[in-house]
Amino acid sequence: MNPKFTILIAEDDIISFELYKARLEELNLNLIHAKNGKLAVELLKNNPDVQLILMDIRMPVLNGYEATKLIREFNKTVPIIAQTAFAMIPEQKTILESGFTDFLSKPVEEEILFGMIRKYMEHMR
Repeated sequence: MNPKFTILIAEDDIISFELYKARLEELNLNLIHAKNGKLAVELLKNNPDVQLILMDIRMPVLNGYEATKLIREFNKTVPIIAQTAFAMIPEQKTILESGFTDFLSKPVEEEILFGMIRKYMEHMR
């Protein structure tokens, strides 16, 4: 994997973030953590090298939908993957219509997570 590939993980639950961090450590990625949607927007503005965002839907300050809407005002191309425990068909449609590129259902399976990251890394080449 490319050590310069940067992922912004917007996740308010520190245990969930640490789990992502532990899973992704072997891929040699640069990880940036945002504990709420507002911070995710600010971090992306200050880190234009972010190539992928894992965005929790339910967060304090700004939720994932609100943060994605603000991000799309200044960055229409960065892939934003929604993370949600509520990925039923109606929710999936809402997610994709709200500016997200894709979604992961929680709990996230490692194989699916790795596959999705590889998919978007390939698009960046």
